[in-house]
Amino acid sequence: MNCEVCQLKELEVEHFEIREVLRCILHTIVFHRALGLVRPKDIDLELFDITYVQCGEVELEKKIEEKIDQFISWVEKHPNKKSQICLSFYETKNKHPSWFNKTERLFWEQWYVNLHVTQHTKAHSGKSHHSKPMVDLGETVSEDRGVRREALEASLHEVLFQIIKFVNEKKDHVPPINEDIICFPCEITIPSSSDSPFGMDVFKRMLQTGHPTMLS
Repeated sequence: MNCEVCQLKELEVEHFEIREVLRCILHTIVFHRALGLVRPKDIDLELFDITYVQCGEVELEKKIEEKIDQFISWVEKHPNKKSQICLSFYETKNKHPSWFNKTERLFWEQWYVNLHVTQHTKAHSGKSHHSKPMVDLGETVSEDRGVRREALEASLHEVLFQIIKFVNEKKDHVPPINEDIICFPCEITIPSSSDSPFGMDVFKRMLQTGHPTMLS
């Protein structure tokens, strides 16, 4: 089966921005691969002037939140590192007709969300033990953060347009629609607890199992 891969533009985010950014990206991808009777729900981001759409599927929302929580925990243990989250769509088929009834996942589309979580300078007091007064950095840091936030918002817009463009252009690999499901089966893979790069982690797992496994 042909598996299409989309590498999304890398975003530089601070820790407190991770949840909103990932919610926006992951839900946007899933919504554009949704099937059947969805209940679209508009969500306004609190940190950015952006609105995205959720499918309104409770179990899917829960699954995404759990993976975001796991990713944030990973980030706290590996600060200032670049990382990836992989959202994979698949269909299941019986591996070998037998009484064991084993199934395998055939991946037909994978999305790589690339984040660089950084720690930026905090505002400091203008007081110093030096005889000459220092310039208060609070205002400068605040302005820098405002500029950075605007740049991130623009980049997030680019990622959303990248998703829409990919979905509109790549259609031939999408499996036949099953009317009984709301969205295609998917899994979300985050970096492992080890320090090895995410890409190498997934590659090793693919050699061992034939596909990236879903974290429990």
